[in-house]
Parts: sequence; structure tokens; C-alpha cells
Amino acid sequence: MATSSPVRHAWRALIGLLAIVAVLAGVNALGVYVFQKSSWVPELALDLQGGTQIILAAQTPDGASPSSEQMNQAVTIIRQRIDASGVGEASVTTEGGRNIVVQIPGEADEQTRQRIEASAQLQLRAVLFSSQEVSGAQIGADGSPTPYPTPDPSLQSTPTISPTDGSDPNWITPELYARFQAYNCSDPNNTPATQPADQPLITCEADGSVKYILGPVEIDGSSITDASAGLNSQNNQWVINIVFDAKGTAAFTEISQRLYPLQAPRNQFAFVLDGSVLSAPSMNAIITDGKPQISGSFTQESSKTLADQLKYGALPLSFSVQSSDTISATLGSQQLQIGLITGLIGLALVAIYSLAVYRALGSVIIASLGVMGVLTYLMLCILAWRMGFRLSLAGVAGLIVTIGFTADSFIVYFERIRDELRDGKSITAAVEDGWGRAKRTIYISKSINVLAAVVLYILADATVKGFAFTLGLTTAIDVLIFILFTHPVMQLLVRTRFFGSGHKLSGLDPEALGAVYRGRAQFRAPQAVSGRVAKSRGEADRRQTIAERKKAAEAAASSTGTTGSKGGDD
Repeated sequence: MATSSPVRHAWRALIGLLAIVAVLAGVNALGVYVFQKSSWVPELALDLQGGTQIILAAQTPDGASPSSEQMNQAVTIIRQRIDASGVGEASVTTEGGRNIVVQIPGEADEQTRQRIEASAQLQLRAVLFSSQEVSGAQIGADGSPTPYPTPDPSLQSTPTISPTDGSDPNWITPELYARFQAYNCSDPNNTPATQPADQPLITCEADGSVKYILGPVEIDGSSITDASAGLNSQNNQWVINIVFDAKGTAAFTEISQRLYPLQAPRNQFAFVLDGSVLSAPSMNAIITDGKPQISGSFTQESSKTLADQLKYGALPLSFSVQSSDTISATLGSQQLQIGLITGLIGLALVAIYSLAVYRALGSVIIASLGVMGVLTYLMLCILAWRMGFRLSLAGVAGLIVTIGFTADSFIVYFERIRDELRDGKSITAAVEDGWGRAKRTIYISKSINVLAAVVLYILADATVKGFAFTLGLTTAIDVLIFILFTHPVMQLLVRTRFFGSGHKLSGLDPEALGAVYRGRAQFRAPQAVSGRVAKSRGEADRRQTIAERKKAAEAAASSTGTTGSKGGDD
């Protein structure tokens, strides 16, 4: 027997969905068993798992209270450090005008602690060498990238000739150059911020576009007294104006005299914050007044950002660790249990409602929710591994709310199918036509949900971002399930005897739905009915077009006239 096109389409969609589930499970299995950085359980956020709380106390050189601007800048820098370490759902806040409270889900490792507790260090170093090959790989003979080998420990690591200044190329030893070649700018294990100040540094541009070998630190950020963005009156371009103190002015004068005659890239001077190069401008003049200016392709926003980083990158603050404690998640665990119970109750109510209203069709809703749960679970595990996503209580709320949104989609689809049945179409035609009408409504509805989730994620506080993220994620998965599971399953089910014949328990019984139109100019004869069937029939009558009503009236009149004529003959 030849297989119809909708059936082939249904099987292709279901196989595609099975492939997606297999790929997601395979990706997470790689993370668990090969890279050993993932888990089969989603990571929980601070409010559900508990974690580590570190309180840092700010200290100024003169003992005065730090300004709110300085504290906010410190919070921003510390948050950037934590984000760079891959830890998600962390909380960084100020407390009492002098303390910064850092809360991290789970137990903070030593590397993360060092990132948090280290003072923000702005360093100025001369550029010794640079390259735009930032991946640590070379193109092999076969045309594919091959990582550079790990530097041989036997390579010379001490300069043969002692360097005379920070720009001396003798700093570049064979061992240093080998490490530079193998250095991958995207490797999170690289920690240039912890390298000694009196040694050359291998690091990258903050956006990962250029890789550098820098000389030792020649000026630190404490010598910068001011940095501001402004417009150059001659070319109307945005620039950053820097002002050094007396010590910095003397040092920068000597540096500018040394770098100005050199060729690129050794005529560049890098501003390094926490090990990453913020900017590496060329020295275009000898500057003796301690007021250099950085020019380039800056916008108003980018110039102000760089000026703020230079001004506050080296805070006139140092931090001492006041306490480092493990915080409990007792309250969060209770709330999680309540949330899970609430979700199960909501799921049970949706299942009961579906079975009561849609009979056997309700099983399609339950199965679709099950498949959606599997996909969502795998995505949460993978996102925890790759993006550091952690499920917070707000995120759990987003998952629970999605159950209701998903049920809305099924109701729209099934009611469209029933409408087509009331119009007299066959069950297979009703499924196809109902899908064509329902999917437009569903796409519009889901688009609005995703748009709301995106806006909420961008504008809301960090505690609400988890809700917005899970809402947007599950809405996208909901649409995927609808296309690759729900509709294909309906296409297959209506070709079974139970659903295709409109069994009373199938939820697709045309008689119970009050279908009256049975084809071209063919209408079901009126029957004495009552109760629910009569109600459904009345709705079907109201849905008839004017032409259908006219034809029905004509058919009824003709039937009445024929009956009267026969009576007269008798």
C-alpha cells in the first residue's frame, strides 16, 4: 500500500525530533564522561544550592570612606572577573558603603577566590611582539589547523643578554616564544592577571583579536590621576585624555622618548587591566607634560568606557577579606520543594482537564509535555556546562508557567480541528486544515512570549533574569515540539481505526461535535437530540455560512413538499 504524503512527513518529523534528542544527550554525555565538566543534573543557583559568601572591606590610603562611584566600579570589575571564570548566577553587591559582598553558587575554587580577592591592577607595559593568530594553532600541510606543541621544558628561559629596558627584544627567550605560539586567547585556563610585574607577559586584547608579548610593568594605574573622553577639535573624533601624576609624568616621558623612534609593534604601549589589553596605541610623539591622548576609531560610548576603565581600573582602594563563609540554602530548598509540588499539581490538573475535555486526545497533550520536559532538562544540563547557567527559584517559576502556555497551544490546535469537523470535513482533512489555521495563531502568540522574555531578560534585575531565560527557552522548545511531535503524531493517529472512525472516546466524534454539513449540498437530517450534543449542534448551526443556510432551507423545503405531494396522491 502506498504511503500518503502526510504520513511520510510525520515520520520524517518524528525521526528528526529523535535525532535532536540523541544529539543533545550525546553532547551532554561528552561533557560528563569525556570532558568531565558537565552533569546529568542541572546546576542550581545560589538560592537553591547555597554557596560561598566572601565579604571584602575597601581601604583607602588616607583612611577616608570610598565614594559610591569607586564602590560601583569595584562591583563592576569583580562581576566581570566572576563572569570570566564561567560562574553563573553570582551576586555582587555593596554593603554599608565600604563592604562588597560576593555570593557564588556552590563551593568557590581557589582560582575563583584569587580572581575575586585580587585588587584591580591597571598596568602599562611596552609591546615587544604581537600577532593576530590568537588560537594557538598553525595551518598544517593538509590545510587544517593544528595546535602548537606544548613548549619543551628544556628550552632556554633566561635571556642570553640582560635586557636594558622594557622594550628590549632580549626579553623574548626561546621558551617564551614557544609559549606565545601555543597560547590560545579563548582558553579560560590562561590567567595573565597573576603573572609577575617584573617579567614579560603573554596576553591578548580584551576582545581576543590580537595576541601580545609585553615587557615588564613600567607604570601602574595609580599614576593616572584622571582620564576623560572628549572630541578632538581638529578632526572632530572622539579621543581619551589621560593625566599622569609627577611620578608617572617622568616615567612616561622616558618611555615616549624610547618608543617614538621604534618600528611597529615595538612603538606601542599597552594599557593592561587584570591581564587583558584594553588598548595598545602607538607612540606618535614624545610627550613630556604627562598628558597623553589616545586616538582611534572611537565612538562616544567606547571612548567613555575606556576612559572609565583607565580612571578606575586601578582603584585607589585595596580590599581585605573580612569573612569567607559557606551559606546555607535551607530556605531555598524548601521553596524548591514547594515549587516542584506546585508544578506537579499543575501538570496533573492539566492532564485531568485534557482527558476530560479531549478524551483520548488528551494523551497527546501529556506525551507532548513529557517530550518537552526531556528536551528542556537536557538543555539545562548543557547550558550549565557551556554557559554556567544555574537554575534559580525564579527559573523554576518560569518552567511552571510554561506548562500553562503550552496547554494553551494544544487547546488552540484541537479546537481548530473540531471546528473543521463541525464544518463537515473528514477527520484527516480536519487535522491538516486545523493545523494550517492554528499554527498562525500559535506562532504569533509564541513570538509575543519570546519578545516579552527578551525584554524582561535585558531590563530586569539579576534575580528575575532566570525567570525570563527559562520562559524564553521553553517557549522556543514548545514551538519545536508542536512542529516535530504534536502535529506529526496527530497525522498518524487519525489514520488508526480508533481516531479515524471518530470513536466516541477519541475526542474526534463528529456526531458529538454537532457536524451538520456532510459534503456538497448534503446535510445531515435533523434528529431529536438533547443535552450536550444539542449544545454542540447549536454552535455548528451558528457557524454555517449564509449559502449553507440557504441550501439547507431549500433542502428542507424540498423535503417537505415531496412529503406533502405523496400524501395528496394517497
